[in-house]
Amino acid sequence: MAMEDRFKEVAWLGDARKNMIDFPTEVRKSMGYALQLAQAGGMSTDAKPFKGVGSGVFEIVKRHNTDTYRAVYAVKIGEKIYVLHAFQKKSKSGIKTPQADIELIKQRYKEALRREGL
Repeated sequence: MAMEDRFKEVAWLGDARKNMIDFPTEVRKSMGYALQLAQAGGMSTDAKPFKGVGSGVFEIVKRHNTDTYRAVYAVKIGEKIYVLHAFQKKSKSGIKTPQADIELIKQRYKEALRREGL
């Protein structure tokens, strides 16, 4: 069995892929590596559970210069890794994820479940 056969496919929802492509190279490479580890069944030290959406949802947080970039993905929906959202955090107050981003993540999580027939 070829190594790539063991990797889960990545499904990008909404504008997540376009957004991540626009991230600084260093951030994009780090997040790409974290997603590749998830595809192989592993977990990056940069990934942590993202609470309040569903089981198996994780967030990768990378800081670059004075900016913070985040990618949220789900691993327990079918046989794919669903990248639900990728964004640059704009808020300067605290580390809390803005409510609009949380709502978008919840909406895309439901879309991933629908795609899998769950």
